[in-house]
Amino acid sequence: MSAQSLARQWATSQDGATSEPTQFASQGIALEDPRLFRQLAYVNGCWVHGEGGREEAVFDPATGERLGQVPWLEEAQIDAAIATADAAQREWRKLRVDQRGELLDAWYDLIRAHKEDLAMLMTREQGKSLDDGRGEVEYGASFVHWFAEEGNRAFGETIPSHIPNAALGTVREPIGVAALITPWNFPLAMITRKAAAALAAGCTVLVKPAGETPFSALALAELAERAGIPAGVFSVITGEASEVSRQLCDDPRVAGLSFTGSTRVGRLLLKQCADSVKRVSLELGGNAPFIVGPDMDPEEAARAAVDAKFQTSGQDCLAADRILVHDSLYEDFLSHFARIMKQLKVGNGQVKGIDLGPLIHRDAVAKAQTIVDDAVERGARLIHGDQSMAPGPNFFMPVLLADITPDMRVWREETFSPVAGITAWHDEEEVIAMANDTEYGLAAYVYTHDVRRIWQLMRGLRFGMVSVNSVKMTGAPIPFGGVKQSGLGREGGRQGLEEYLDIKYYCLGGLESASGS
Repeated sequence: MSAQSLARQWATSQDGATSEPTQFASQGIALEDPRLFRQLAYVNGCWVHGEGGREEAVFDPATGERLGQVPWLEEAQIDAAIATADAAQREWRKLRVDQRGELLDAWYDLIRAHKEDLAMLMTREQGKSLDDGRGEVEYGASFVHWFAEEGNRAFGETIPSHIPNAALGTVREPIGVAALITPWNFPLAMITRKAAAALAAGCTVLVKPAGETPFSALALAELAERAGIPAGVFSVITGEASEVSRQLCDDPRVAGLSFTGSTRVGRLLLKQCADSVKRVSLELGGNAPFIVGPDMDPEEAARAAVDAKFQTSGQDCLAADRILVHDSLYEDFLSHFARIMKQLKVGNGQVKGIDLGPLIHRDAVAKAQTIVDDAVERGARLIHGDQSMAPGPNFFMPVLLADITPDMRVWREETFSPVAGITAWHDEEEVIAMANDTEYGLAAYVYTHDVRRIWQLMRGLRFGMVSVNSVKMTGAPIPFGGVKQSGLGREGGRQGLEEYLDIKYYCLGGLESASGS
């Protein structure tokens, strides 16, 4: 019997574990497969309403159109979701690791097969372009395939014994139920990067998606069910963020919590998890420096910096927030950057050729404007950024600020908007100090062809990830994560699996000594 058949047989043997879909939308978001557009939570293989009647509306940030709503689950419902995940984990961990891998690969195939619909869901609820959405589906799916295979390599160890007549070693075991709290800027990939690792390790997961972007998570749940992932193994809890997170953090049945989001919220969750001493993984804010060396072609470097700054309309923890250019290239770089930036097309992500979509809501627009105003008041040059050209209230036209300084918010904060701040540097020690002058430590970019300078900067930068002469640095095989206030732990790579595994040491005493004849 195949792993998928085995899992389905196990799922259908559980009381209430499976159900025919009870609701799907035929309006709101037009999809080839309308059953992917769900407006109910998904718990223990069932699509469920909130018992208290509370719900949260979801809007298209480009148009302001109400797309639909999802229920807010009540405390008793969340408690039941935790209980079913705990019960399901006892069976899920018993499956052979290759059987879990086959189910993950079935999920991977379905995610890729529905790329167009999943991209449309993201564009409508998050605002990114359809091309960016397609890219995220492929990116998110890659984690599912990676961990389907990586689970087979969760090796233990044999330890040379210092105890007479004893065998020593370790085995890796799943931590248990994992709570996954995910952000709105990458509503699909941040789920798969966490969930695939946890599921491959033998954990069950409770996903709490961002209230702004729940539909991508619910579509993943629909596809997980189709893939044969058993009831209770992958659930999606919708609800009021602080209520859900408090309950997940407090409950001792939840063994681990993984969160991607702001540093401020990450600190709160870490405190809330302290009483139950959970395994905590945090991928928090960033304030990435982009360092341009004196040997670079200024146009080539400017083009790369534009790409690094304006990905996901600047709403990206890897976005280049502080662009530090050698003073010998500074004015030429600014000229090229402004010219290339002006060519970016801003508009509804459903329109072909759009580079920048809207920001997630009007508060984000207001924050971006206050950051620009603060910089100008403190002496920055506003080279470009006419907001009268914005095509709607949630849009923010790309801004170029020159001569930024450490007293400005654009230097200190994660802007999460298409606001680029640029300043000059003269020597390597100076630029290392400038780049490290932040509480964050997620990612940094270095553009130079001088091997000595590359090594000096790479080792001197206090960031978890450094990308040299490439804007693209992420992917399933790499350990994604930061240092300082940018988080704890790693996602992706073999290290991502370890976040969901405990090491159990064993000592087998009383054994006869082996002897040869």
